[in-house]
Amino acid sequence: MRETHILTITYIATSGWIKFDRELEEVKAKDYNAVIIPGGVWNPDALRAEAGAIRFVQDAAAADKIVTAICHGPWVLSDAGVLRGKRATGWWSIKPDLENAGATFVDEPAVTDGKIATARAPIDLAAFVEAIDKLLAAS
Repeated sequence: MRETHILTITYIATSGWIKFDRELEEVKAKDYNAVIIPGGVWNPDALRAEAGAIRFVQDAAAADKIVTAICHGPWVLSDAGVLRGKRATGWWSIKPDLENAGATFVDEPAVTDGKIATARAPIDLAAFVEAIDKLLAAS
């Protein structure tokens, strides 16, 4: 099943499988309107170790696409180098990582700076979705 689906996780419990239709090597950032980096610890930690994922985020930001992340997801944005000089938020424990990447950490539910939107935690999901919606409406 792993060849065609990803396993979703809610906190530390599995939540089911979601079918995907393309692999990372087959996609181009220019073909998408937005990138949404998931939260949790495992997903972003695995993504930031994947050179193709980092390159995809860099390409999306360079193409002036909407790039978003929630919870620990901003780790991926920091490793991609797209937060330098930006305001951003995320899970409290990644504050030093974001600051080390050149971001100004803001403790708010959701923060938008240019076309980058970040959010702190699952409890801030409504604010995160609203930030994404505003960015999409403005594009």
